[in-house]
Amino acid sequence: MSVLSKIQLEKYADTLIWGLTTARRNAFKKYDNILLRCDLEARELGEIVYRKLVQRKFNVTFNFLSSPALERSFYEFSDDKQRAFLPSWDKELYNNLNGYVFIHAPASLTHLKGIDTKRQSQVAIARKPLFRIRDEREEKGKFSWTLCTYPTEELAKQAKLSVKEYAAQIAKACYLNEPNPAKKWGQIYKDTMQIKKWISGLGIDTIRTESKSMDFEVKLGEQRKFLGVSGHNIPSFEIFTSPDWRGTRGRYFANLPAFRGGNYVEEISLEFKDGRAVKISAKKGGEYVKKIMATDKGASQLGEYSLTDRRFSRIDKFMADTLFDENHGGKHGNCHVAIGNSYTDTYTGNVAKLDKAKKTALGYNDSAVHWDLINTEDKKVTATLKTGKKVTIYEKGQFKY
Repeated sequence: MSVLSKIQLEKYADTLIWGLTTARRNAFKKYDNILLRCDLEARELGEIVYRKLVQRKFNVTFNFLSSPALERSFYEFSDDKQRAFLPSWDKELYNNLNGYVFIHAPASLTHLKGIDTKRQSQVAIARKPLFRIRDEREEKGKFSWTLCTYPTEELAKQAKLSVKEYAAQIAKACYLNEPNPAKKWGQIYKDTMQIKKWISGLGIDTIRTESKSMDFEVKLGEQRKFLGVSGHNIPSFEIFTSPDWRGTRGRYFANLPAFRGGNYVEEISLEFKDGRAVKISAKKGGEYVKKIMATDKGASQLGEYSLTDRRFSRIDKFMADTLFDENHGGKHGNCHVAIGNSYTDTYTGNVAKLDKAKKTALGYNDSAVHWDLINTEDKKVTATLKTGKKVTIYEKGQFKY
């Protein structure tokens, strides 16, 4: 039996479809191809989303994701050739996709513990062409995606909450108790649009973030804009950009723990110099962090810088889930960065014409990794404008707009 009510599940499905359609640059058409994937534990929500998509006359492909046992068997017993295998039918599918919905509902967060990190990196690198296809189709307005999290016993246990408490956090964060959650999200979309226009129009050169545990600076880079609340993630309150990785310097500290690839990590500290992490440490899981950041050249460089305003986000607990943790509101909001791949849709020009050489020249990072690291401390964020003027853009958990 679901810990979310039937009404909440219907509203959750409606919100996901709002996200999918809002994130698409060009409007969907009847009989567009949608891929819907979910973990087994989220079957009930997946079935509702499927029904609503079919009712909208989409052609829907539905897949359940591998169980923890299947996933572990693959990583434990496969060889290099199997891990590098990319099915031709996956490429065919991705080349014809118009939308993708993913419902995250893990039965385990630790089932890959002890698996050689190199094996996971091999698979990430092998699947990178699929993400490139997705990105290119999205840049042309032919594709969009959205995702959400469904409450499971494992997530609740790792977050040190009861399943009921965990589900209540999801309902609160996604406005599932509102009469019309999609309408509420539409209002947040409009409100954050004003902040994005303001911050993108300041003419920022560098952004300095200071808290009790860090002093960290990024260079915004040329032809950049800020994005957020686009429909891609449910929930999403963050306002982010992909900076010029070459201008990253200072110490970044993630005070929220994280689960990744079956590993638990805590208190990650990164020291950047000339754009690259030159010192990497963690209170727990430090060796794992170092291995992930050695996946490829871009894995130790910055792909994203983000701020969440506490006035929008109702998330106030650790959720053991990056989707929720990177949108933490609480008392101080949050700042998070991602090591690894950049988001090229932060480019102010025609993204469809942004080739590899141009991306490199603009300082967009390229990697098979994208890992969000979150800081929820009280902080002050100061922008140095291209004119030399300094402006406080974020303080006490909210934008100074």
